[in-house]
Amino acid sequence: MKRVGGLQHQFFAGYSGLSNDGLTPSEQLDLIRKEVLKTNDILKDLLKKNLLPDLKADGIELLRFKELKKEEKSWANEFFTEKLFAVLTPMAVDLGHPFPLISNLTTSLAISLKAPGEEDLLFARVKVPDVFPDWIQIPPEVHGESSVRMVSLVDIIRKNLDHLFPQMTIKSVMTFRVTRNLDVAADPEDAEDLLEYIEDQVKRRKFADVVRLEHGPKPDEWILNFLIEELDLEPTDIYELPYPIEYKNLSAVFALSKPKLKFPPWIPVAPAPLNDDNVNIFNLIRSQDLLFHFPYESFSATVEKFILQASTDPEVLAIKVTLYRTGQESLIVKSLIRASEAGKQVVCLVELTARMDEEKNIKWAHEMERAGVHVVYGIVNLKTHGKIALVVRKEKDGVRSYAHVGTGNFHSVTARIYTDFSLLTADPVITSEVVEIFHYLTGRSLKTDYQKLLVAPINMKKRFLDLIQDEIHFAKKGLPSRIIAKINSLDDKSIIDKLYRASQSGVSIDLIVRGFCCLRPGVKGLSENIRVHSIIGPFLEHSRVFVFQAGQKNLIDGKIYISSSDWMNRNLSRRVEVAAPIEKLSLKEKILEYLEMLIVDRRLGWAMDASGQYHLKGPTDLNEIGSHFFLAERTKANSISQELPVHGT
Repeated sequence: MKRVGGLQHQFFAGYSGLSNDGLTPSEQLDLIRKEVLKTNDILKDLLKKNLLPDLKADGIELLRFKELKKEEKSWANEFFTEKLFAVLTPMAVDLGHPFPLISNLTTSLAISLKAPGEEDLLFARVKVPDVFPDWIQIPPEVHGESSVRMVSLVDIIRKNLDHLFPQMTIKSVMTFRVTRNLDVAADPEDAEDLLEYIEDQVKRRKFADVVRLEHGPKPDEWILNFLIEELDLEPTDIYELPYPIEYKNLSAVFALSKPKLKFPPWIPVAPAPLNDDNVNIFNLIRSQDLLFHFPYESFSATVEKFILQASTDPEVLAIKVTLYRTGQESLIVKSLIRASEAGKQVVCLVELTARMDEEKNIKWAHEMERAGVHVVYGIVNLKTHGKIALVVRKEKDGVRSYAHVGTGNFHSVTARIYTDFSLLTADPVITSEVVEIFHYLTGRSLKTDYQKLLVAPINMKKRFLDLIQDEIHFAKKGLPSRIIAKINSLDDKSIIDKLYRASQSGVSIDLIVRGFCCLRPGVKGLSENIRVHSIIGPFLEHSRVFVFQAGQKNLIDGKIYISSSDWMNRNLSRRVEVAAPIEKLSLKEKILEYLEMLIVDRRLGWAMDASGQYHLKGPTDLNEIGSHFFLAERTKANSISQELPVHGT
């Protein structure tokens, strides 16, 4: 949805420019196809050899219709008659019925059939409704066993198609789904109103080009060719899955009450100083910087409390927030609306082009505008991805500002499963620079001389390159030099080249990368001093942290930043991003302990080799719990003992 469509546009436009690794769009598409086909084969093996047998061993059976007992088949047919029949909409294609719109990522049944006395094949499509789970649990009283028995929703529909096409002869059935391109092709600079432009683009996505058609094993040739022609596809856009397509969604299986097969649930804890609902968070921030680590610590008890208290505090004059992604029931947004209705100056920058969240952000933008919030949409062609907030408050000694700089979105749902950091500070330099960033976003301020904050696309990339260069300088002088960077992805060529040079100069480098990494570690003469780690566990590693030893004897005396930005070209050049320094020793200690824990984690940790392949580090003891569980338990213990997590542990 995000990458292939853009490459296809380049290919069909005759673009022959090369990527950083010297590949044309055509070559990239060929490699992507090979990788997807290989991945599908891996998934087939995982299903056949691991997942399905292991589920069955634990009393969960995923069954084809033909595998059901007689009583179960009767129950499934009744389920179709009573619940599915009226919901389904069979759509034939003929002179009076045009080819239907096939929605993105929805599962459909394509059917070839014949009318009585006719020889020509007809095409029909039945969309599998998403108001039911993809796997339907058969009641225990029907099968009379202790195990959980589930049947595919697609299979139930497939076996009852004769009810949808009475007196017609069904010749063949093929399950399929399409993937549509989500790239916005038009230029927003031509739009007079950015909000109207994005609303229009979201509507147009329904009709965007199809970039992939997936179908299950043994497809019907006539149906497949019909779809290829109607959807204007190339043979390379077709992917035959080596397993039935309904295995693409197993959320109904995960929803089963089987606690021993799941990670233990984690309830974030409120940091001790904020456990009291009556505590004044501004007094706390004024006395010391606060650093919170999600999902171990509670988002609602910290960041949401910061905005909520600001919205009701009579001394607060103004609140400013950037929203990239937020939840359906956002307490942050509701607090901004409440503050505006109370007469405070409220500014919210809503990033309308946050992919897949455009409709939600448009809804919130309209709702806030109606409440009098000053809603802005940032700078054309620059996504605003920085996670900042500002509260301006009237106090006895004058007007004081309080700032939030974080690595994650103001999103209460993802804050329970994404690891992220949030800094709350009253540091006058940082808060004044956050003010300047909002002026940049709303009024096109051209300030460039930021002292503490790194701001993309203004000074962040240059500062990062300078910080790496400083480590090279220290290493050559024989002084301690080390870099730790925790990021989601790494693709910026300038950063990669500089890291290679740092490695060649003797700088010790640890990269903790969750997603893709275009740097190869451990290559002789190039990157022997670079190690690439990846942590895969119950929480999604989302925080971005950068550590530079800066010639200091102890790493804790070096420079540490938390940031919204990855080391990607798009983040450093085409987005508004913010990184803040962590200066208080106890907060630096908290971050460094966390990073070192990830680096040595043998339970959830993977290491990349010189060929770019990842290998599970592997525990010496299978009872090792890994960094996520350890941090969760330690955070809980700290809370119980009333230690203050904001002071380290």
